Amino acid sequence: MLDQPKRIAVIGASGSIGTQTLEIIGSHPEKYRATVLAAGSRVDKLIELSLRHRPALAVIADESKHAALSEALRPLGISTAAGEKALCEAVCRDDVDTVVTATVGYSGLAPTIAAIRADKDIALANKETLVVAGSYIDRLLSRSRSKVYPVDSEHSAIYQCLAGEDRSKVRRLIITASGGPFRTWERERIALAKAADALKHPNWSMGAKITIDSATMMNKAFEIIEAKWLFGVHSQKITAVVHPQSIVHSMVEFVDGAIKAQLGLPDMKLPIAYALGEAARLDDAEKPLSLSDFTSLTFEAPDAGRFPCLSLAAKALDEGGNCACIINAANEIAVAAFLKDRIPFYGIYDIIERTLDHIERIESPDYEDYVATNDEARRYASTLIN
Repeated sequence: MLDQPKRIAVIGASGSIGTQTLEIIGSHPEKYRATVLAAGSRVDKLIELSLRHRPALAVIADESKHAALSEALRPLGISTAAGEKALCEAVCRDDVDTVVTATVGYSGLAPTIAAIRADKDIALANKETLVVAGSYIDRLLSRSRSKVYPVDSEHSAIYQCLAGEDRSKVRRLIITASGGPFRTWERERIALAKAADALKHPNWSMGAKITIDSATMMNKAFEIIEAKWLFGVHSQKITAVVHPQSIVHSMVEFVDGAIKAQLGLPDMKLPIAYALGEAARLDDAEKPLSLSDFTSLTFEAPDAGRFPCLSLAAKALDEGGNCACIINAANEIAVAAFLKDRIPFYGIYDIIERTLDHIERIESPDYEDYVATNDEARRYASTLIN
C-alpha cells in the first residue's frame, strides 16, 4: 500500500458530507480513491456520483431502487448491491481502508459496527452511532485495530486542540453552537414556528433533519454525548456555549486556565480532510479565514428554557443504558413529523419526554437490545403523533 491512494468507502454519499468528501477525493486522486459509494434512496444522485468517481461498488439501501442502479452502472463494470446487509458487507471489503460514515440518524450504526469489526478506520460524521450505542462502540473499539477520526466540525476542533496535550490536564471541553434560527426569538414565538422557519439556518447549509436538530439544540445534546465517548471525558466536564458567528468551532480548557480554540469558516471541507488524512493536514482544504472580516466574536449561555432538548444530554449520560437510544429514536420520529407540520415545535421535546417515560430502561444493553429499543421507541413515538 506504500504510495498507493487510500481506498475510501463513503456511506451516505448523496448527502452534504458525502458529496463534499467526494469533492476532496476527486481533487486529490494521488491520495484518495473512492472504492465504495452508498446512499439511502437517492438512486439518481448515486448513479451521478458513481459515473463521476467510478467506484468498484455502489450500494443503495432502498432495495426497490436496485434495478435502476444496476441498469445504469453494470454496463460500466461497476458492481451494485442493495439493502442493509449489503451495506455492512461493503464496508468490510478488502479494497476499503477507511469508511466515511456520513449518513444521518440511526441508519449509520450497523455499517459502523461492521467496519469496526473488520478493523477499518472510521471517519465519523454520523454522531448518532455514539449517541445510540456509545458504551457498546467503546467496547468494540477496545478489541479492534480501528481508529476513529471525528468529522463533525465541533469534535474535529476538540480533536485538533487536544493534539500533543495530556488529556488528564483537561478541565473541560467547550462545544460551540450557532444558536440556530431561533436564537433571538421569544419562547412564545418559537412555539408557533413552522418547519419552513426552522430550516432557515443562519450559518450552515445542512440537510433538513440536522437543521431541525440545530433549531431545537438537540444536535448540541447529541454532540455532548458523542464527545464523552470520543474523548473519554466525564460528562460534567463537557459544556455548550452559543457562538452566533460559527467561527470558533469548539474549545478545550486546561487545568492551568489556558483555553485552546480551533477557528475556521463554517465549512465542512477542513474537518473532512483532517479526518481523511488521519490528522495530517491537506493543503488548501478550506478557504483561509480572514480575521479582519470577523472583528467581533461573541459567546452566550444557552437558554434551556427556550431550548429544552439541550437538557436531554445530561439525562442520557446520567441514566446511561439505552436512554440515549430512546431519545434518538423518538427525536427522529418527532422531527419527521415536524417537517410535515404535523406537530408543533415544542411537540418534538414533548414526544421525546413521553417516549422516555414509557420505554423500559436496560442497564447494560447489547446490540440486539439497541435494535429492539430503537424499534419500540419509534413505534411508541409514532402512536403519540398519530
